[in-house]
Amino acid sequence: MTDSTNRPPSVDTLARSLVDTGLPHPLLVDIAREAIAAGDPESAAARADAAKRSMLQRVINATGTLLHTNLGRAPVGVEQPFGYRNLELDLQTGQRGSRQSQAPMLLAKLCGAESAIVVNNCASAVMLILAALAGDKGVAVSRGELVEIGGGFRVPDVMEQSGARLIEVGTTNRTRRSDYERRIADPATDVAMVMQIHQSNYRITGFTEMPTTAELADLGVPLVSDIGSGLLDAACPWLTDGPPTWLAEEPAAKQTLEAGASLVAFSGDKLLGGPQAGVIAGDAELVGRCAAHPLARALRPGGLVLEALQDLALAYLRRDGQSIPFWRIATQPTESLRTRANALGVGSVVDTNAVPGGGTLPTVEIPSVGIALPGDHRAALRSAPTAIMARVEDDTTICDLRTVDPADDDALGEAIRALT
Repeated sequence: MTDSTNRPPSVDTLARSLVDTGLPHPLLVDIAREAIAAGDPESAAARADAAKRSMLQRVINATGTLLHTNLGRAPVGVEQPFGYRNLELDLQTGQRGSRQSQAPMLLAKLCGAESAIVVNNCASAVMLILAALAGDKGVAVSRGELVEIGGGFRVPDVMEQSGARLIEVGTTNRTRRSDYERRIADPATDVAMVMQIHQSNYRITGFTEMPTTAELADLGVPLVSDIGSGLLDAACPWLTDGPPTWLAEEPAAKQTLEAGASLVAFSGDKLLGGPQAGVIAGDAELVGRCAAHPLARALRPGGLVLEALQDLALAYLRRDGQSIPFWRIATQPTESLRTRANALGVGSVVDTNAVPGGGTLPTVEIPSVGIALPGDHRAALRSAPTAIMARVEDDTTICDLRTVDPADDDALGEAIRALT
């Protein structure tokens, strides 16, 4: 006779015991089966918790990295009530419209461009430009700009996939206008376009030389500048106090176009402060060629992204930087951060440095204030009701307040107190 006390629970019974996790029953059934198969039914609750925490959810960024790639880069706050949208409908005529006629046109206005379109990220923008404007022709790029950025994005590989041919110009550390002129003049290279590529997450220093956008603007072929991070205007008219000093070396879309670039390409989720997207802006005829290319449909964003970008662009046009989460946290005065840190009443208040992150301004540090705790408490903080991401320096956990929304201060304080 079998001893029923040694029998594992049924899958259904164990799954129903986990109902308080809020996970749907089919997932709980899978978790219950895994726990029973492992001979450890008691682990089902922990497995359910792990499954729940593996899903996309809001986290508190206390790392001090403003554009944290693992956390979605720029913080965004979007509320979109239920309902349909006139995504591709002209409300005046009742006829079919274009999803590129709303947010993209506002972004074009912001950077002084004739026209703009939006795709799903900056790599897509580069791919589309190359395919639409170069095809099987040559594209001249300085050897000092043949970058690889996060996720294995390599400029030569993207160029190959687009059908364009890479024409390397100059050397790794020194490239001159005359280097481009020679390549363009050579019929064998068949150069259709010159491309400048932002070095993004690295710097070459020392014995270096690189022509400016203005110096390359009249070479007889379109000049495309991949400025990467998405700063719209170097003057930052949306900020009351003007541009912060740490932006001094960052190229901006408006000034790059004014200097003579035919097109600029940049990210939506970096210094623009929006959702993941790629923007192509500049000469209307060239933008139109990109929009008409078959790849444009494959790379187009959805209505959620476009509406978020529209709201963001309207905030820029109102010059309301404080309503844009990225700029609000990036420009907080350090004394305000110190006041918040002292009010928490936990750990030790320390001066620290935040960084832009996201492959933007790699050598820049932004003065900040944080809470220091001896030891490495990152795992425990990630287990808080709202997961908290911190960093460790010299066996000390730092919770940097520059990247923490003030509305999350209480949750951060409670999580730190729970460590003791």
